[in-house]
Amino acid sequence: MSGAPDPRTGPDPLPEAAPAARRDPWRFVRPLAHRDFRMLFGAVVLSIFGAGMWAVVMVYTVIGADGGPIELSAVAAANAVGLLVCAIPGGIAADRIPRRLLLRVVELVNLLAITSIAVAGVFGAVTIPHLAVVAFVLGAGAGFFFPAYSAILPRILPPAQLLAANGLEGAIRPALQQAAGPAAAGVIVAAVLAPAHAAWGVVAAHALALVLLMLVRPEPPAAPGEVHEPPEGVRGVLHDLREAVGFTVRTPWLLWTLLFATGWVLVFVGPEEVLLPFITRERVGEDPRLFGFLLAIYGVGGVLGSIVVSSMKLPRRYLTVMMGVWGVSTLPFAVVGITHQYWLMALCLFTVGFGFSYGNVIWGTLLQRRVPRHMLGRISSLDFFVSLALMPLSMALAGPLAEVIPIQAIFIAAGVIPLLLGALAYVVARMPQDEIAHPLDH
Repeated sequence: MSGAPDPRTGPDPLPEAAPAARRDPWRFVRPLAHRDFRMLFGAVVLSIFGAGMWAVVMVYTVIGADGGPIELSAVAAANAVGLLVCAIPGGIAADRIPRRLLLRVVELVNLLAITSIAVAGVFGAVTIPHLAVVAFVLGAGAGFFFPAYSAILPRILPPAQLLAANGLEGAIRPALQQAAGPAAAGVIVAAVLAPAHAAWGVVAAHALALVLLMLVRPEPPAAPGEVHEPPEGVRGVLHDLREAVGFTVRTPWLLWTLLFATGWVLVFVGPEEVLLPFITRERVGEDPRLFGFLLAIYGVGGVLGSIVVSSMKLPRRYLTVMMGVWGVSTLPFAVVGITHQYWLMALCLFTVGFGFSYGNVIWGTLLQRRVPRHMLGRISSLDFFVSLALMPLSMALAGPLAEVIPIQAIFIAAGVIPLLLGALAYVVARMPQDEIAHPLDH
């Protein structure tokens, strides 16, 4: 892989900083100098914005179809099932099918699915089964979209700009999916006659995203050493899966980071998603805005963490920094379960969000730079799947555990165990020796 300018886009107008400079005010936006990345990133921005809108439109459309908590749970579960079922197939497809084509097909299917809800809303014919099917399709689409997106980035950007590109995506995701998208949908839902009519706003976002994807040019031809001809048919699919799993098992830094992530999800997500609203209500107040502000602070921390790490060069000791930031930044979560001070809860959640996104940007960049390109889609999907597989179990266990274990103890465990798991992974995988043997800071 070379850092030379892409001949299709011309020389990069923002030259690299001197190697000694750790900070570069232009580093964060340098990937946008590439035309194809601008088109691709614009499509991702619109798609994420549409997903944020859909989260609100879906809720009120279910209510508008005379649904209650059970029906809303069924629709939300259909989305999660679609995502989990298609995460691994999505990675295999990303390594077999041209990534540009796959992204376009997924966006077209998303557009048609949301349009069906908008059209049905015009005639007052939206049903819960219809919403569940659309939710499943959107979840399945995400399972195909993001492995393809991750796999196409190293093909259209120089290696030195991948950290910034991942930082851009990491910064805009919480800002759009958790804030701007839902806020825009709330305004639209309040302004229209029926909640399903607000789906036209989601349709517009996906339609514009598809237009931008149509403007992305073909990937540069693969270098001779990157050509990979896998077997065809079912045998080929099984071969692809075995190859990706085998590579993961043989690569200690990759295997043990995924095992760390699995443990982190199991012990952290349940208390965060299920128990945090209750302790906020009991210790601070019942005003929903108090909890909403905590979530906003958490998201702001994530945005700033992504921006800070992507405005710097990839750390020379990248595995040490990644595991260290992930492990240390979860410790303040233990304080959240103990304190009654609202400002301290907000500060701790900001720190957790900052560290999580900081490490995540480095992790995504490592996958793109150290995983062979012909299997990057599959490895990305394995990461995606592992990160989500135990999330429902974690949330299912949090409530019952709080009935038999003091909630303070649960939060302390959620804050401390990830640090211990990270230290174990760091030592067993011999990460210090690995990062020295495989320098990436050219």
